[in-house]
Amino acid sequence: MRFFLLDDVPHPRYSGYYTYGHRWGLPGVHCPGCNATWAITGDAYPSVDLSHLPAQEQKRYLPRVEEDYAEFERLREQLRPLVPAGVHLWPGTRFGPLNGSAQGEFGPLALVHAWELLMKPEPLERLVAEGLRGLKGCRTELRFRKKSPPVLLEMELLPRGELHPDCLPERPPPCPKCERDGFKWPEEPVLDGATLPQDLDLFRLAGFETMIIGTERFVEAVRRLGYEQDISFRELPVRGT
Repeated sequence: MRFFLLDDVPHPRYSGYYTYGHRWGLPGVHCPGCNATWAITGDAYPSVDLSHLPAQEQKRYLPRVEEDYAEFERLREQLRPLVPAGVHLWPGTRFGPLNGSAQGEFGPLALVHAWELLMKPEPLERLVAEGLRGLKGCRTELRFRKKSPPVLLEMELLPRGELHPDCLPERPPPCPKCERDGFKWPEEPVLDGATLPQDLDLFRLAGFETMIIGTERFVEAVRRLGYEQDISFRELPVRGT
């Protein structure tokens, strides 16, 4: 199986653009172990609804930095039953519908931000009908200044797979408390074949949640159906299968 990194194109056909944001999110955190203040970008579960929480508790999930690490852990564990089993829930993970402001025209698939894939309902239905796995669309609440705004769905993608150790720099081990492992995306990334999912055709790369990976089945279907206008695909080598 071949795997591809989804990316934008230098000259998009469609003008659609939106500001990034979700209704709720885990706060950034100050770790007392490594003294880093940090949060990730990209990981989001738009199907997770926190409106059942008391108003004061919902405020704890607005954008901010949590200095009390024990309180961060409490907030994280409170959400554990609401998210897919096994996901890590890093600082900065977002929840609820995408709700920024939007403008312009959107194509069938849109990758305005590298970490967020949007689809219109009909393309999503057709791709699902092709038998592709891992396609879960959640309706956005993007705000348009026009009478008939388009229906856009954000793909809720699971973090799976890792980079192969051969393409990673030498570095200290992750922080034993917050597990932060800070290093840049390598110029020549190589996927670790032993970690790649066998049941998903679209997913985020664990540890680099801003990177969306599609299988060759996904890429072939997108191209065959004519949905490739504003998305490019870069094949990544796989090692260690």
